[in-house]
Amino acid sequence: MDISITAPASPPAPPATLKGVGFGRIFTDRMFAADFSPEKGWHDFRIIPLSNISLHPACCVFHYGAEVFEGLKAYRAEDGSIRLFRPLDNGRRLWNSCERMGLPQLPPEDFVEAVRTFVREEAPWVPGEPNTSLYLRPFVFCTDVQLGVHGIRNASFYIIASPVGSYYPHGLAPVHIAIEREDVRAVRGGTGYAKCGGNYAAATRATVKAEKAGYDQVLWLDGVERRYIEEVGAMNVMFKIGGTVVTPSLTGSILPGITRSTCITLLEEMGLSVEERRLDVTELLDAAKSGTLEEAWGCGTAAVISPIGSLSFDGVDYPVSGGNIGPVSQKLYDTITGIQYGRLPDAHEWVMRV
Repeated sequence: MDISITAPASPPAPPATLKGVGFGRIFTDRMFAADFSPEKGWHDFRIIPLSNISLHPACCVFHYGAEVFEGLKAYRAEDGSIRLFRPLDNGRRLWNSCERMGLPQLPPEDFVEAVRTFVREEAPWVPGEPNTSLYLRPFVFCTDVQLGVHGIRNASFYIIASPVGSYYPHGLAPVHIAIEREDVRAVRGGTGYAKCGGNYAAATRATVKAEKAGYDQVLWLDGVERRYIEEVGAMNVMFKIGGTVVTPSLTGSILPGITRSTCITLLEEMGLSVEERRLDVTELLDAAKSGTLEEAWGCGTAAVISPIGSLSFDGVDYPVSGGNIGPVSQKLYDTITGIQYGRLPDAHEWVMRV
């Protein structure tokens, strides 16, 4: 891959601290970009100063939502090295998301090369404070200028980056979740397994309603029978019930999370039984009532592990793990972040040095 690199005329200095900054609100001084056309394929790979993107008002992405994205992080280890966590899996998922949305697919190996080169160039922006990282947002979108619904011909690929701390302001504190009964995030046969903006837009109304009622997020049910657990907020979800960890199976409406896959591997290494299956909300609530629901947590790149302190259904709250983070949730968080930051050995070769 031939990548041209342009330095900003007056590069801003990275922030001295990320305390109180929030998640994804400040950005590095440059971005990665490339374009696709049927004649040239993917071309003009470049790292350029961060700027607004100029698009025609009739651009397909505005009218038909033809876009997908990824999320991954660059970590500064205690020895000063910069590391990525399973970036090839992000590239493969972007490939699959593009296929689902009819967008041109960027080879996963090219994705990794683009990410590594970009992070290497933006290395001063990778923070070194505890529990901080450089969050990377690659995305692909259609640039065709035509209002008629049609197959996609032209597209662009970008990567922007934001130095971040904890996803939630309260860090690893347990969150309070409302089980959503009306809106759904995605359906089988739709775009649930693709990481596209439409899935998140569809979640906004229920999320706002839950927040107004004093909850942190919502637990989604399936879009057909409205009875099977799918995801929590924008994350995969897991429950420890009677000593067994249960997580919804990937039926096509659930995002195949990289942190989810990591958790399953680590849980099995801990000696815990893991079941990937459909989980009825009635079974979950019965476990909460009987006390066999021992722990629950969301898992995803941004938050890593988000312990669930309570579930609410039809106005009734069900505490989980006494409202505290459970031992399995804590161990998963400590193990995954330990590998990412180089505090623990990487037995699975998940880490890639920049």
